[in-house]
Amino acid sequence: MTKPSKRIRAITGEGSDGWDLFYRAKDLIRQGVPVVELTIGEHDVRTDPAILDAMREAARAGATGYASIPGIPELRAAVAERVERVTGVATGPANVIVTPGGQAALYAAHQLVGDPGDRALHVDPYYPTYPGTIRAAGLVPVAVPARAEAGFEPVEADLMAAPEARSLLVNSPNNPTGVVYGEATLAGIARVAVARDLWVISDEVYDSQIWEGRHLSVRAWPGMAERCLVVGSLSKSHAMTGSRLGWIVGPAEAVELLWDLSTVSNYGIPGFIQEAGVFALAQGAAYEAGIAEPFRRRRGITQGVLAGQDVVRAAPQRGAMYALLDVRATGLTGEGFALRLLEEERIAVLPGESFGLASAGHVRVAMTVEDRAYEDALRRLVRLAGRIAAQRAHFPAELG
Repeated sequence: MTKPSKRIRAITGEGSDGWDLFYRAKDLIRQGVPVVELTIGEHDVRTDPAILDAMREAARAGATGYASIPGIPELRAAVAERVERVTGVATGPANVIVTPGGQAALYAAHQLVGDPGDRALHVDPYYPTYPGTIRAAGLVPVAVPARAEAGFEPVEADLMAAPEARSLLVNSPNNPTGVVYGEATLAGIARVAVARDLWVISDEVYDSQIWEGRHLSVRAWPGMAERCLVVGSLSKSHAMTGSRLGWIVGPAEAVELLWDLSTVSNYGIPGFIQEAGVFALAQGAAYEAGIAEPFRRRRGITQGVLAGQDVVRAAPQRGAMYALLDVRATGLTGEGFALRLLEEERIAVLPGESFGLASAGHVRVAMTVEDRAYEDALRRLVRLAGRIAAQRAHFPAELG
């Protein structure tokens, strides 16, 4: 074919997009091989039929034409009300633009914050699409490590020492680690942003999944409302992953510019999906807590299974639907262990290396199958790690 652009060829950088093991597991499943799928953050329950009924009724009532490009007024108002309730930051409809899911919001936000060739910082470990999203926007991704020994929270001094950049992307509750950034960490991020005149893009799609403490948004810190773009979505909070309904919350002037981008890209979100979003948000905080409850239970299952052994350790599980497990005691990389787990136990997890260098030697487990199947898979994972670690102890030369 005719030569494609350098821009699109550069999206995945020099190597993998981080999803290799996921694709391998899917190939096995298509071949009829039973695999316990613990790779992606997909709820094990589908979207509530009541939300689907609202979607269907809206479509039948005529909400099938072009919808308001920045979002229908009712949805922008509902998102603003939710964000203000959850974060305590004054938010109005003019601060909200609706996007085709959180991923599109991340891309649009990076289109706003920098020009081609500018650097954009992001914290490592990171969701695998982050570097590619930054590259697709024409920016240069620069990872700032949040080290395991620091509890996987970014350290202010490391952020301050990073190369000159236009923006910083943070994510709390965090995927893949399950860490929820505390006040000291967020205050440090805010100080760095103000001192270095950075935009902060704050991915808060897991804000309804908090197991310890409470969700805090960096947008609430002094001087941050005018330089912060908060990414949100109904995917995780309402089990609406396929509906592709997300948003950006930020300064009204930024929202107007993002409106221009939406006009020449997606030209708005289907009205019947937006009206279903209004219905979903009207169900309130208790409804969101119900959607999150299975993952709270499975977090407890995880802690129970890991207790009493010291081969597999979990990063702090304070939020989100994942467990990041340290398997370095096996002597394997995260990728090596994940491959062994898939081959020997038919359990699919993602290697920590898919999420950056800081989580090397770990695997991320999505807590997304029913409780008994999840507990069984996790016990098998721990047993395999124990066997490999024991073999390594007895035969260190052979197993390296």
